[in-house]
Amino acid sequence: GAYPLYGAVILSPDQNLGAALGARDGSYGAAVDPAILGRLGLTIGERIKIGDAVLQIRATIMREPDAATGGLIFGPRVLISDQALAATGLIQPGALVTYRYRLRFPPGFDAAAWANSAQAAFPEAGWQIRTFGEASPSLQRLIDRVGLFLSLVGLTSLLVGGVGIGNAIGNYIAGKTSTIATLKCLGAPNRLVFAAYLFEVLGFAILGIAVALLLGALAPIAAAPLLSGVLPVSLRFAIHPAPLALAALFGFLTTLLFSLWPLAGIGRISAGALFRDTVDRARRRIPPGIIAATATLALGLATLSIVTAHDRTVALWFVGGAIAAFALFEGAGTAILWVARRVGRPRRPVLRLALANLHRPGAPTAQIVLSLGIGLTVLVAVALVEANLSHEVETKVPAEAPAFFFIDIQPDQLAGFDALVRATPGARFDQVPMMRGRITRLNGVPVEEAAVAPEAQWVLRSDRGLTYSASMPQGSRLAAGAWWPSDYQGPPLVSFDAALARGMGLKVGDTLTVNLLGREITATIANLRSVDWERLGINFVMVFAPGTLEHAPQTHLAAVYLPPAEEEDLARAVTERFPNISAIHVREALAAVNRIIGMIGRAVRLTALVTVGAGALVLGGAVAAGHRRRVYDAVVLKVLGATRGVITRAFLIENGITGVLAALVAGALGTIAAYFLVTRLMKLDWVFLPVPLLSTVTLAALLTAALGFAGTWRALGAKPASYLRNE
Repeated sequence: GAYPLYGAVILSPDQNLGAALGARDGSYGAAVDPAILGRLGLTIGERIKIGDAVLQIRATIMREPDAATGGLIFGPRVLISDQALAATGLIQPGALVTYRYRLRFPPGFDAAAWANSAQAAFPEAGWQIRTFGEASPSLQRLIDRVGLFLSLVGLTSLLVGGVGIGNAIGNYIAGKTSTIATLKCLGAPNRLVFAAYLFEVLGFAILGIAVALLLGALAPIAAAPLLSGVLPVSLRFAIHPAPLALAALFGFLTTLLFSLWPLAGIGRISAGALFRDTVDRARRRIPPGIIAATATLALGLATLSIVTAHDRTVALWFVGGAIAAFALFEGAGTAILWVARRVGRPRRPVLRLALANLHRPGAPTAQIVLSLGIGLTVLVAVALVEANLSHEVETKVPAEAPAFFFIDIQPDQLAGFDALVRATPGARFDQVPMMRGRITRLNGVPVEEAAVAPEAQWVLRSDRGLTYSASMPQGSRLAAGAWWPSDYQGPPLVSFDAALARGMGLKVGDTLTVNLLGREITATIANLRSVDWERLGINFVMVFAPGTLEHAPQTHLAAVYLPPAEEEDLARAVTERFPNISAIHVREALAAVNRIIGMIGRAVRLTALVTVGAGALVLGGAVAAGHRRRVYDAVVLKVLGATRGVITRAFLIENGITGVLAALVAGALGTIAAYFLVTRLMKLDWVFLPVPLLSTVTLAALLTAALGFAGTWRALGAKPASYLRNE
């Protein structure tokens, strides 16, 4: 273990890395990429010569913890010790050598602050300092976006769970009407009854929170065996009191906040309800104390969510969006009541009954619209964000990546290389001329004096690959300017990477100067390209127009696509015929990245299910609201001669009106919320995906209809006699 401070290199045959590389039997050891054995016809135990040192091959490298973040590897990998490297004699003045130092800091140390201070102390050093969060910038951006999504899931689960709590307690209090009325008949004041039920609710909450904390603490330990073979480092699971305490505080505050309003309904239940088996629906004002306590709890919960959030911007937007959603759906519920009162009396009894039910005294219409709307909005937003994030994850994995990059192909070797590749079954390749140059001036200003953003400075630190082309490279699209004609002959023009141009303050029409083998070439920026580097095809930061570089000394770069079964044969054939050509094997590094991206995609989908499950419970609770009243109404209508079919249709029309309106508003609001989350916070291109939107709304509507129908059917099954005896 502790390969370079973390993880372990897995070798075949299995052995300790230090032992494999140490001096034994008169030579140092080496661990090599398995491709070397196939290409050179070697076996474990045989010797190779690197520089002045003779090394014994003692193992093949099966896995490196940092394979996905090590950058481009020029040729098959060979691991040797420091002593063996010194024995090779390769480290000489003028040799191109890259050193990577790994630093391990104690827990709690601010590595990012240390990196910033080191860069500030040595601005001309030319080194790159990357913290563990920047080892692979593209992959890190993807992981950061997943982190934002997880924050969204946590916040939405909190909101949806709170709405569900409110529905559950409201239904519970409605079922305790007789008990509450009895207590009031015996002289119990509202305050005493309220306190009794509040403590009962808090008792349930404490029990539920305790069970949830236990399950949450044990879940990572239970998942350890599943993750041990997936991640390249060992995981140490422990019970951390601080996160558990924070989770308990969130659960307690959420329960208390969403409990107060339905508990205030106790004040609406009069002692007379004991003598008539329904609720006195005369509206009474919510006590000022309840309003003040609710506002205080809401402010406290919002503050806690923002302060403790992984990304406070997300939490702030979410709190604002939640307030707007509550206000919008409360207004939608009020609008339904207003329209239902003024629509008149339709001729059809079923429709007249359904509309009357919407605005009758005590109707739960506003509550159902609010609960359905909030639940559906959350489901739509999470579904669309998850779909866009999954789309991003899937597009990070190229549909077709090259098996090899071959570099240093000389111009007189192109014909032979072309024939060799074409003779390989299923193989094809793309090739471009390539030379290396260094950017020395931006708009005539030396790069040392130019103002360049830190994220773009890497392109100025050393030579960069560049090419020339009459056509735009695949995997690029114009972000500004226009591409030159295919037969262009004129002053030097260059196409530049758009993202780097922003960091360097460059635009179309500006100039940059490149030193190419001692010759200074100043070119005008004709256009800026957005480059899709993830597709792993051939592309360059700088592409020159024809007429400038054709006669400069150059080699060629080729990307070869071929079936895995043919890889070793082609690599061996190229090595034997063209010893100067280096092969870069892409598949291994890509496989490591794909494993990580695949895990990210599965994590995104699994966490989305948390919100879906919570949303389903809220939908069920919303439909269950007012069930006792529906039973009473059904009994009265049956006594008055209404058939089961009439009552069923009336109830379904009533639920349909509220459900359709809530779904329309929620679909629009959820889509808008998802758009802002994806484009403003996650910095992704928005892709409108109608299938997740329609499927989410449709499934939610079917679930709501099924639950509503089940509740209606139960109400229709009630026997009138038991109710009439209580009237």
